[in-house]
Amino acid sequence: MQIQRGHLSTALLLACFVAITTARSPASAAPLHGGVAAVDVTPTQFPVLVNGYFNPRSAERAHDRPMSRAIVLDDGSTRLAIVVVDSLMLPRDLLDRAKEMASQQTKIPPERMLISATHSHAAPAAMGCLSGQADRAYVEFLPPQIARSIVLANKRLQPVKIGWTVLEDRNHTGCRRWVFRWDRLTLDPLGEKWNRAGAQNIRPGDAHLMGPAGPVDCDLSLVALQTTDGKPLAVLGNYAMHFVGAEPVSGDFCGRFGEAFAQEIRVEHGDGAFVGIMSQGTSGDSQAHWGNLALVGLDAYTQAVAKIAAEAYANIKFLSDVTLAMAETKIRLQRRVPNDGRLAWAKSVLDGSDDPQRAVGFRSWGLHKIYAQEQIYLHEKPEVELKVQALRIGDLGITALPNEVYSITGLKTKLQSPLPTTLNIELANGAEGYIPPPEQHALGGYTTWPARSAGLEVEAEPKLVDAILDLLERVSGKPRKAFADPKNKYATTILDAKPLAYWRLGEIAGNRAADASGNGHDAAYEPGTARYLPGPAGPGLSAGPRGNRAVHIAGGRIRAEAELGNAYSVELWVWNGLPINARAVTGYFFSRGPDGDNNAAGDHLGIGGTDQPGSTGGRLFVFNGNEKNEVLVGKTLIPLRKWNHIAMVRSNSRVRVYLNGNPTPEIDGELTSTVPKGSKDFFLGGRSDNTWHLEGKLDEVAIYDRLLGAEEIAAHFRIAWPDAKSSEISLQPVPQAAPSEPQTDRT
Repeated sequence: MQIQRGHLSTALLLACFVAITTARSPASAAPLHGGVAAVDVTPTQFPVLVNGYFNPRSAERAHDRPMSRAIVLDDGSTRLAIVVVDSLMLPRDLLDRAKEMASQQTKIPPERMLISATHSHAAPAAMGCLSGQADRAYVEFLPPQIARSIVLANKRLQPVKIGWTVLEDRNHTGCRRWVFRWDRLTLDPLGEKWNRAGAQNIRPGDAHLMGPAGPVDCDLSLVALQTTDGKPLAVLGNYAMHFVGAEPVSGDFCGRFGEAFAQEIRVEHGDGAFVGIMSQGTSGDSQAHWGNLALVGLDAYTQAVAKIAAEAYANIKFLSDVTLAMAETKIRLQRRVPNDGRLAWAKSVLDGSDDPQRAVGFRSWGLHKIYAQEQIYLHEKPEVELKVQALRIGDLGITALPNEVYSITGLKTKLQSPLPTTLNIELANGAEGYIPPPEQHALGGYTTWPARSAGLEVEAEPKLVDAILDLLERVSGKPRKAFADPKNKYATTILDAKPLAYWRLGEIAGNRAADASGNGHDAAYEPGTARYLPGPAGPGLSAGPRGNRAVHIAGGRIRAEAELGNAYSVELWVWNGLPINARAVTGYFFSRGPDGDNNAAGDHLGIGGTDQPGSTGGRLFVFNGNEKNEVLVGKTLIPLRKWNHIAMVRSNSRVRVYLNGNPTPEIDGELTSTVPKGSKDFFLGGRSDNTWHLEGKLDEVAIYDRLLGAEEIAAHFRIAWPDAKSSEISLQPVPQAAPSEPQTDRT
């Protein structure tokens, strides 16, 4: 299958449409057969416990009917089942019981059954977590109902056609985990670690928020079944969208999607008719877009998503001769068990003898007690086994992950999958909590706090991704793709200019920032960075299906080494998110000089704040360290949250700085060089003495061991934005946020 990207517009949203043409798969031994079913899993006993929040809840009635919806497929040699249940989370032992029951009646092996939860926060509690407990009666009731959905779907097997499509809907999901600014950090409930990112009370535009802490997987995927005469049988949707919110008991957005979709394509919906299914994508750090929710509410939101899905459905190409394959593996991972000090604290909280000053911000909510109890749990159960699956339908890959994983994890799988199209279903075959990428652990926040909800080892995510890609290789018979930052016109131009080092900063994993120049000057991401965020989007910078990507600096730096004299140039793209009146220095984004030098000897390029000589507030400036204390200052205010192309050229004592392709220097003056002889250290996103980090993003950083000319720099800018004038990018001042009260810089 090949993906072609275009635009799809509706009255409620602007979305990008992806039309997919399906290549024929190798002919199977028999025509494809499929069956579908939907079984009501509404509890029969009320009140029923409902979890999904810190405070336990119960429901006296059902607002709508949660369901277990199943699809069974058979290509003549392989039979498999895909099941989606309207539930917050489903523990592995419950699902293993359901699979065994279904297997006894259908002869489908349990390892060829994929069962997932939709993550409805309004569903009956089938699993305990944090302060919430499972409803015992419901836990006994649910497995036979799930098994029954598989059995019914298996009985209804008939010749079918299948097809799939993907559209990119950016308007109904967004990153719910944002980077907090340096002076608005909070401690975790353990009283140990500052949170640099979080998901609480996110309102874009708030002065304390710098930007999303991760990318968003906007793919809305559809897998559809028809009878051989073209009658719609089922659609399996997949979207990385955390719960919307409904009154319990309810299937929430995922539960309501099927009926809304059926209305759009004008077919009857329900068991024995068309079955519409929505599965949860990799949404551990995603949520329904807050702006849309404020305007339209849950039902209108569901209808809007169903509408664009139906428009995409009309373009699906259906086939009847695809083959199937499925593979499963188990991986053992360690939990982040408490050390002796934390364990002693947890026990003191539970017996009432703890220090009342620790975790003070969470005491009024009782979260310190919840997380204290979780430390005991982790201590007693230090290891866990995860069940991971991948299946293939023709050229389509589907993965099953037993966790709430971040969108970046889903993108890693899709970008490296050996199959042309891949979708990821999370909370499948078990539920082991959030599993952040390693670099996100350093940023803190609720989805990283050690508990059953996020208790796996820091390196769990790379191990999980590797296991998933291994399975995709098995079911496809092809090797995984190597991830690479896609080339664009700007990158090609920079490489043609022969830089000494070129860090594109589009990495999706690991701590290495690759030097694209081929000169071997790879850089290292220090803790306190977020990866694969959208970068500057000029036409010359865009490439590949996911566009240009950048790194967000959130208290860390990028460190590199290269031999360079006093005649050199550096050019890069910078996005600042911190108001210029928030602190003495708004932030340094390029620094050259020895690491840890308290005098900060060297060249330091940044944006001024409230306390620099020469009235640097909001303007570019170059500083040469505390001993000489010389500063050169620019003329233009750098506005918040806009990308800027900046180039600095040092010719011994002469320094020029250029902004957004303007051939007239923004800075032009004499500045004593204080770089110590033999120093090779470079830093991006912070100064060499590890202070005044940038609160924002960096992209496409190139260093040259020669002098760039004004026209050459301007030409590079025009390659990125061929039709833009420099004034259209950042030269117009914008209002800055109101001053905040002084705080301690905790970074």
